[in-house]
Amino acid sequence: MARILAIDYGGKRTGLAVTDPLQIIATGLETIESKELIPWLKKYLSQESVELIIIGLPKNWDESDTHGTPLVEAAIKKIQKEFPGMPLKTVDERYTSKMAKDAMLEMGMKKKDRRNKKNVDVVAATIILQEYLNIPNP
Repeated sequence: MARILAIDYGGKRTGLAVTDPLQIIATGLETIESKELIPWLKKYLSQESVELIIIGLPKNWDESDTHGTPLVEAAIKKIQKEFPGMPLKTVDERYTSKMAKDAMLEMGMKKKDRRNKKNVDVVAATIILQEYLNIPNP
């Protein structure tokens, strides 16, 4: 089996997470500058077998767009243009940053490390991916 790659796209930074080849466990990879996403994907996809990319789509509780929705939609278009054969799905990312901060607190991470937004982004990507894995897929 191939891996699933998760993207938590933001205006400045992008968190990345990936499954193991059996698609059981989500693991945080790294946080990169958002402008480096396409070159990073080119390199990663040339080295690893990935069957699906999921990307968190920010929405409000009433399903309206947030300030980040157009940024993510633009990133999706770039990814689809560069990798037309790669399946891509959007997933709900509501409150993943808050969940990431809570998880970091529960893990006993130092306050200085919890304030590092790069850590929040990679944990948020991992949460997005783990939640996707927990959904029964036909």
